[in-house]
Amino acid sequence: MQALIVNGANLSAQDERQCCPAHLAAAHGHSFTLQSILRSGVDINSSDQNGWKPLHYAAFHGRLGCLQLLFRWGGTMEDADQNGNFPAHLAAMEGHLHCFKFLISKASSMTGVLETRNFNGETPKDLAQRLYKDKIVQYIAGVEYERDHPEKQENLAFPAHVAAFKGDLVTLRKLVENGIININERDDKGATPLHKAAGQGRLECLQWLLEMGADYNITNEAGETPKDIAKRFAQLAAVNILGGNEEEVDSDEEMDEDDPGYFERHGVEGSTDHPDYVNLNELEKKQARMRAYKKMKDLEKRTEIAKSNYKQLGGILEEDNQRKREQKKYERKLKELDDQLEYERLRREKMELQMDDYRVQITHLNQCLEHVKPPVTPTGEKPADVHYKEKKKMKKKTVQQPNTGGIFAKRIGK
Repeated sequence: MQALIVNGANLSAQDERQCCPAHLAAAHGHSFTLQSILRSGVDINSSDQNGWKPLHYAAFHGRLGCLQLLFRWGGTMEDADQNGNFPAHLAAMEGHLHCFKFLISKASSMTGVLETRNFNGETPKDLAQRLYKDKIVQYIAGVEYERDHPEKQENLAFPAHVAAFKGDLVTLRKLVENGIININERDDKGATPLHKAAGQGRLECLQWLLEMGADYNITNEAGETPKDIAKRFAQLAAVNILGGNEEEVDSDEEMDEDDPGYFERHGVEGSTDHPDYVNLNELEKKQARMRAYKKMKDLEKRTEIAKSNYKQLGGILEEDNQRKREQKKYERKLKELDDQLEYERLRREKMELQMDDYRVQITHLNQCLEHVKPPVTPTGEKPADVHYKEKKKMKKKTVQQPNTGGIFAKRIGK
């Protein structure tokens, strides 16, 4: 598959049933192949001639790994085919209980999926009953019973707290409005449903509890109000709803895990060791802070593992995007420098060629000068001097007159 992708294969090509490679990989359970296809950027919501998407194929054939992968890549559990069947309908009719549980748990509304009917008027439970999928029928019956009778759930000592913790507003509303629990009921740790909703950032449950008159000043056994819980778990939206933002405190001192004195000098902002909340001695405070710090380091390690798993599943982290942007910036700068270096090299070669031409011309001119230079006389005299003497001699010859036969007289002094 990697070779096909590298060589430019069309991963959106369809066969006679309008199935693309993603449909076939999901149907046969090849999760690694499906991941490679999704990484190449194909449309995860492409449909075949029956309106089936890769999610429908994975649900129908019981491919849990492909279902989980498609969900992480943005697949929705409420996509209907041409017959109005959700992936949950297909998993129910084939009896794939593990896939059906996953589809129900990841749906935006569990009740909505269980009660949705296809174009034949059948719910997932109806399909399972008609096709004798007893495990699916028993599971749906159990889910419906727990939904309709939350007060009879023996495994939940505090059902309202669990509903607030999970963000199940329907169950929470039913418990409170039917008078089954008090809205400010405390659990074994002294926490109210408002504490649970604030700690998990369940904003809908939190808003509804406040509108129904829940007391947001109640403290648990650790002396924390719902707002303190929201601060501790960094649920900023819940803090805003409960009133106020946490003040930021900056410290330049480096935290040293091996220095117990650090935990004696510094408290943890928003924690339960504030003197207004509980009374602890110095040793207990130090130990509590050290435990909290070790817990934080453990969570950081788990976060790194989660990031690694996320990247293996095809996710891209923000630091990876930042690293890619910086790498592209460096590559662009390096390319500019290479282009400039290439320009200078060509310019130098051109100048060297011109210098070679000039040297050839100079040599040729020197040779021409050697050919036109007059020869030197044997006596060593310069040609100009010889020419001057010859000219002077010619002048002297022209001064002499021919003999006319005159008388020569000589004067003799006395």
